[in-house]
Amino acid sequence: MTIDITPNSALLVIDVQKGFDDAAFWGPRNNPAAEENIAALMDAWQATGRPVVLVRHASVRPGSVLAPDHPGYAFKDFVEERRHESLLVTKTVNSAFYGTPDLADWLKGNGIGQVVVVGIQTNMCVETTARMAGNLGYEVLVPLDATHTFDLTGPDGLSLTADRLATATAVNLQGGGFARVVTTAELLA
Repeated sequence: MTIDITPNSALLVIDVQKGFDDAAFWGPRNNPAAEENIAALMDAWQATGRPVVLVRHASVRPGSVLAPDHPGYAFKDFVEERRHESLLVTKTVNSAFYGTPDLADWLKGNGIGQVVVVGIQTNMCVETTARMAGNLGYEVLVPLDATHTFDLTGPDGLSLTADRLATATAVNLQGGGFARVVTTAELLA
């Protein structure tokens, strides 16, 4: 299956921060290949001169490993090493479109109509950003294998594994018409 990547397609790298390595805080995760796939996409985007946007979560929750005064706020080393000329957006909520500077203004100002969304967590900030991008009229591609998430417990003790949550995100995004779910290999082909 061929995927048409526009010359100015923006890679949105969501919340790939050291705090997400704290298994005691987050619990079990899925997709151990996520970081390798994110790095490969960052390398490909930079090699072709396409824009890369780094999004960082600045948590306002007390005790969060993603708080600006916590070491976990920093980008993971492989992202920091590839930072180069990337736009940096800082946010305190799930969507990168509610950050500083204004992502939608930047995309519009650069004539960008296609975004590829990768990062952490699949069912939280990645999914929320992808949904908003779809709502705003962008062509959205989500390589699910360049994301990861954690097991989660919801109402009445209902618990879902990270893999099941990622599957639900894929169904929500593509089935709901927000985005096309793809693989890293398809984007790199």
